[in-house]
Amino acid sequence: MFSNFKRVMTLTLLASAAGSVSAAPAPVSTLNLGSSSAGSSGQVAAAGSPQSEIQRLQRLIESRNQFNLQLQQQVSNMSQEISQLRGQVEVNSHQMQQMLTRQRELFIELDKLRSQVNAPKIDTTTTAQQESHDTAAFSSNATEQEAYQKAIDLILNKRDYKGAIFALQNFQKDYPDSKLTPNANYWLGQLYFADQEFDKSAQNFEAVLKFKDSPKRADSLVKLGDIAKQNKNTKKAKAYYEQVLKEYPNSASAQLAKERLK
Repeated sequence: MFSNFKRVMTLTLLASAAGSVSAAPAPVSTLNLGSSSAGSSGQVAAAGSPQSEIQRLQRLIESRNQFNLQLQQQVSNMSQEISQLRGQVEVNSHQMQQMLTRQRELFIELDKLRSQVNAPKIDTTTTAQQESHDTAAFSSNATEQEAYQKAIDLILNKRDYKGAIFALQNFQKDYPDSKLTPNANYWLGQLYFADQEFDKSAQNFEAVLKFKDSPKRADSLVKLGDIAKQNKNTKKAKAYYEQVLKEYPNSASAQLAKERLK
């Protein structure tokens, strides 16, 4: 019995020893897990520390400042380009305006030249000296002579033909009985002829023919022939030219009539 008890105790001790051996590694494993957990927790704490957060914010601010600088530089560059373009546009606009102004001036000059080429010219073969001689011979009224001379100056010196027409018409109204009336009619005939108003021109030249002693009569006959020629009435034109040759054979007007008859 004692031996059986001894055997049981022996087995119990062996079982206890075996249990101790098998249970020994457990504390080691627990300690390792604890160490790993502690390390990971330390890393998280480091990552979430105030110093790390400040560094992250500084990087964000630096990045934003850099972006703002780049944006400002782009805006500045664009402003310079816009200023340059605006200046170029102003220069081009000014040059275009100058070209248009010059073009208008050229058109006006061409129009004047075209008008001078196409319009009949005023015959000023009677010189200013001859006109002054006629005025002195036919008028002793200083005021009348001055009014007439101003009108003639508009023709011979100033080339203001519209103004001359107005002045001669006023002269005829102011001095209806003047001995210078045929002269006034002659020059009105010349001015209307230049404007191609042939009916008015013929009326004034025909008025000169009534004055047999007028020095303007011979040339008025030539002009009436020219007007008839303009109106395609060659027979009437020939009659006027031949009348000049008959009545004033040695005059300058006769030479013109001969040339017209050729």
